[in-house]
Amino acid sequence: MKNRPAQEFVLKLVSTPDSEAKAAAGAALDEHNLEKTGFADRIPIGARISDPDSGTVIGGLWGRTELGLLFLDMFFVRKEARGNALGARLLAAVEAEAIRRGCKKAVVETSSFQAPGFYKRHGYEEFGRVEFAVGDHTRIFLRKQLGQQG
Repeated sequence: MKNRPAQEFVLKLVSTPDSEAKAAAGAALDEHNLEKTGFADRIPIGARISDPDSGTVIGGLWGRTELGLLFLDMFFVRKEARGNALGARLLAAVEAEAIRRGCKKAVVETSSFQAPGFYKRHGYEEFGRVEFAVGDHTRIFLRKQLGQQG
């Protein structure tokens, strides 16, 4: 494949997830990480909270653990369920599992209009910002040393 000109390869933009291509890319990335670090430990992580009567999911936190880091990808609690410490329960459960897996640090990105204050109240510290191309909002990057109270 190396000897073929780049323009001979087929490139296709996609707007919906291509699970087969994404799985192949993930496997190749795991193989590369193993080659470079000696570890291939990417594992999905998540937790959800459901209404006890209806079973409806009202909140959840999903991400992955990899190379000693917890990456938080998606976190949400429905508006009508906020204020009951459900977010704190979700975060604590996922962080505890990440520590059990050997993670030492956590990383998350959020928007200025989402939950940076929540993360800061739970021991996360900001380490970067990128302004959005529209509006006055920014993308905020935070990290936390796991095992610390927060």
